[in-house]
Amino acid sequence: MSLRIGVLGGGQLGRMMALAGYPLNLSFSFFDRASDCPSAALGPRFGDDTDSAESLQAFIDSADVFTYEFENIPTAWVNTIAAQKPVFPSVKSLAISQNRLNEKKLFAELNIPSARFAAIEAADDLKQAIQALGLPLVIKTVTDGYDGKGQFLLRSEDQLSECWNALGAQVPLIAEEFIQFKRELSIIAVRGQQGDTRFYPLAENHHHRGILSHSIVPAPNLDENTQLMAERYISSVLHEMNHVGVLTLELFETRHGLLANETAPRVHNSGHWSIEGAHCSQFENHVRAVAGLPLGSTRAEKPSAMLNIIGRHPNSHEILRVTDTHLHLYGKTERENRKLGHITVIADSYAELNMRISRLADALPNPMALHLSR
Repeated sequence: MSLRIGVLGGGQLGRMMALAGYPLNLSFSFFDRASDCPSAALGPRFGDDTDSAESLQAFIDSADVFTYEFENIPTAWVNTIAAQKPVFPSVKSLAISQNRLNEKKLFAELNIPSARFAAIEAADDLKQAIQALGLPLVIKTVTDGYDGKGQFLLRSEDQLSECWNALGAQVPLIAEEFIQFKRELSIIAVRGQQGDTRFYPLAENHHHRGILSHSIVPAPNLDENTQLMAERYISSVLHEMNHVGVLTLELFETRHGLLANETAPRVHNSGHWSIEGAHCSQFENHVRAVAGLPLGSTRAEKPSAMLNIIGRHPNSHEILRVTDTHLHLYGKTERENRKLGHITVIADSYAELNMRISRLADALPNPMALHLSR
């Protein structure tokens, strides 16, 4: 099979899609402004500083089928492409996942539990949200937020002016009740063009300063019913959106069960472990779905972990000395809070995995908030 996949975005996710797709005789092109984007060496790049109609059309002409590696892109671009050639996932998946209000409304329609919320259009709406939902509240931008950006934790009415000054220029906003949770989880699923669906094991995710620090998969101390419930929730979303490709559902585990937080219509940072830890990685399964190929097994045989490399590069020798460790660097220059790469590590037990995570954390130049399984 010889097919070219066009990827909106040329970051590390597009790079790893291409690396997974080339052994299947798939080739790739990318739409990205930056000439030095991580995917630049893996296929022709289109795009310019103005995101002109001409550059978008040249990109459309370059490939047979299209996908995207992040959701903060104009739906108009996807509609323009879809008028000429197939795009997976569809614009419906994009329009819902890139808008937190749309996500929460979808969860409610599908009877998927999530935090209570209120739309914020003006400063006075914050006071009404406090009356309706109580304090504390998490105030978020409706679009464009990621890695903890575009959020404000409102603990008291004394912070109303500070909150509005920080986020008010980006209305509409969303106010969500603050959830007391045991831990953060995510489930990744992939759906093919004929509706066949596969699920990866739930990941336990830990964040440091708003950025994903590391994930442990399968999430330890997890009962089978929790995995099945997460699969039921994400299946409902996949079916409702007629989604093709990988979808991620971020969840809170609480004493009352799982609460849905957000969706991502793409491959996800918490699924990077699957490159070495699953029979078929999230990247390969995504390009298989986009290309119309049969899906691969999502089974994980052993406990795995993924650690993000943020801000500064580590000493590769120190990382690779750790048994069953794999280093993935994205070709990026160092910058504070920038994801430069990731590490995956596999072990026969959680105890052994925790020891290896600790050794890797000690070798990273930036501190990592460690919460190891027991």
